[in-house]
Amino acid sequence: MEFFKKTKLKKRGKMKENHYEVVIIGGGISGSAAAYVLARYTDIKSIAIVEKYEGLSTLNSKCTANSQTIHCGDIETNYTYEKAAVVSKKANMISKYGLQYALNEKHMFAGQKMAIGVGDEECEKIKARYEEFKTLYPYLEFFDKETLKQIEPKIIFDRDGKERPENVVGMGSRGGQYTTVDFGAFSNSFANNAKAEEGKTCDVYLNSQVTKIANVGGKFYITTKNNLSLSADFVLVDAGAHSLYLAHQMGYGLEKSCFPVAGSFYMTKQKLLNGKVYMVQNPKLPFAALHGDPDLAEGWCTRFGPTALVIPQLERYHGHVVTFLEFFKTLRLDSRVISAAFDLLKDSDIRNYILRNFLFEIPLINKSAFIKDVRKIVPSIQPDELRYASGFGGVRPQVVDKIQKKLLLGEASINECPGAIFNMTPSPGATSCLGNAKRDAIEICKYLGKSFNEDKFHAELED
Repeated sequence: MEFFKKTKLKKRGKMKENHYEVVIIGGGISGSAAAYVLARYTDIKSIAIVEKYEGLSTLNSKCTANSQTIHCGDIETNYTYEKAAVVSKKANMISKYGLQYALNEKHMFAGQKMAIGVGDEECEKIKARYEEFKTLYPYLEFFDKETLKQIEPKIIFDRDGKERPENVVGMGSRGGQYTTVDFGAFSNSFANNAKAEEGKTCDVYLNSQVTKIANVGGKFYITTKNNLSLSADFVLVDAGAHSLYLAHQMGYGLEKSCFPVAGSFYMTKQKLLNGKVYMVQNPKLPFAALHGDPDLAEGWCTRFGPTALVIPQLERYHGHVVTFLEFFKTLRLDSRVISAAFDLLKDSDIRNYILRNFLFEIPLINKSAFIKDVRKIVPSIQPDELRYASGFGGVRPQVVDKIQKKLLLGEASINECPGAIFNMTPSPGATSCLGNAKRDAIEICKYLGKSFNEDKFHAELED
């Protein structure tokens, strides 16, 4: 971390312009992964990360802001086979990187994981999904109720030790697969290893909020709140919801809007589950189904969530007034955005889900409302075993396509400006960070006339 301190000192007072081949705006998991890939697998010599806050991954990538999960598509029932096939390859890159730098059992952990179905209808969905996906994931097992009693008993038994009446089945892995990652720690690892690449410059500017990007004759000038003087041949913006905000400032991505969705969690006082347990996704809902996860930062106590609450802020727990105003600038409210929102609310399942998620945030009633959903996973759980995890959770930038008048699920990029890419990466953005970085690195190299070392990348991070 020493190089972070040195870079901070550089930016004080008046400075001469520091020029880089690539400037990355945003020091979360996506931005730091991009820096690593550019430094290690391309012949680009000079890279900078410009981060708004005092450290890398202080927002959505820190371990308390997300579910700490490598989303590889095996137990995520909202993933199609086609999407899972793509995501699984990117997820494997995270595991291979962690092993390459000995992060396993330090910031990356293997464990049990499963998706469960409760009731006959969901059980049939799990059975069908297992049959379809076992070819893609050879390690997958099907768990009947008797097996679940042994490996995840809290799913089956109530407080009195009686078996729940509904049929319950699962699909997943009893272990051997890497499931849990501290993405914040990985961000710092990416940046440190990018800096360590011989013959490369990778500077990290902290406490440096970007206020403007100007394209003058194909050269990009980056203005920051602390008066840094930076320029770049290429700008990669990996700044969450602020990516769209900065794109709009430059006149790009104007046909896109954004609904920031905050995800909250509830924490238990003990380890209730032996691994990750996911529910069957309602296909009508654009957000992740409830799941229980062992929390690596809380002594492996079980954490439930996330909720899904649309908030008028681009960030959570930071700069409330400022990001409130930035939200409305990014929203670019018009009839098409209203139409997209109305279409979502027309469906009673979605409407009730959104309203219920408001209840999950209201003190005094939030726990009693939330525990009803948790009991679908752990029927024995009692109110005194659950607390609202204050300060946990991040913001997912759910992009609205104004032309299609609908919410875009998954990641979105704006590539309208030659020499610049703006990425919005909701889940599984952290899992996909190295795969996304490869995609962007190839595009950057093409623009700059540089080379991407495909063979080296494949040997180290792909199968």
